[in-house]
Amino acid sequence: MDTFNFPSFALSRPSGILVKQMNSPLLTTDSAALFCHCKADLPAASSSIPPPVIRSSGFSPTVLKERHASNVFTKHWILHSTVQIENIITSDEDQSMWEASRQALSAFNFSDEEKDKILGKAFGLVHSPYWGEERKTEVPKYETVNAVLDYLRSLNLSDDDLSKLLKKFPEVVGCKLEEELKANVKILDEQWGITGKSLRNLLLRNPKVLGYNVDCKGDCMAQCTRCWVRF
Repeated sequence: MDTFNFPSFALSRPSGILVKQMNSPLLTTDSAALFCHCKADLPAASSSIPPPVIRSSGFSPTVLKERHASNVFTKHWILHSTVQIENIITSDEDQSMWEASRQALSAFNFSDEEKDKILGKAFGLVHSPYWGEERKTEVPKYETVNAVLDYLRSLNLSDDDLSKLLKKFPEVVGCKLEEELKANVKILDEQWGITGKSLRNLLLRNPKVLGYNVDCKGDCMAQCTRCWVRF
């Protein structure tokens, strides 16, 4: 068979076009062999090209490092707080009361560890800067926790709202219902006219207002976490 000669301009075209021409029925034995030889060299050539870097996550190494540190801190906190609680909740009666108080939080999608955190910080079993040194340790009662939650629901807060509020301000279930929660809602109504939807929005934004119990009027009393001056 006579060898077919490609026009000279074919060799100057992009490689994709050249390959398309070389796959045509007009290939001769020599040109086909040349093409096969080129294909055989491809694996060797490609092996010298560094593989692309593929990340399994869309986060930068810094973000992943921070997230890992946060997870380690959370696990350490849970372990530490669990030990604190177990050192206090020792009798069968205390354990029964604690479990019942956990049940009061069952309407929310909290893990047992999160429930322990909320109750621990609210009732002084786990240290909270919010209370300072004033919070006496006590084992919570189901009736106390449930009464606070029922009152908060009466302020047009849904369970989803309450879930967010409890994560921001877990100490709220340890506040005094009459002397603090109801008294403060009354102050917000009478002095600032904050009720209804405005009250709901305020509580979601700054739930700590429910626990304010002092007004230094600019003369600091070293109880800043519970002072109306922050409002």
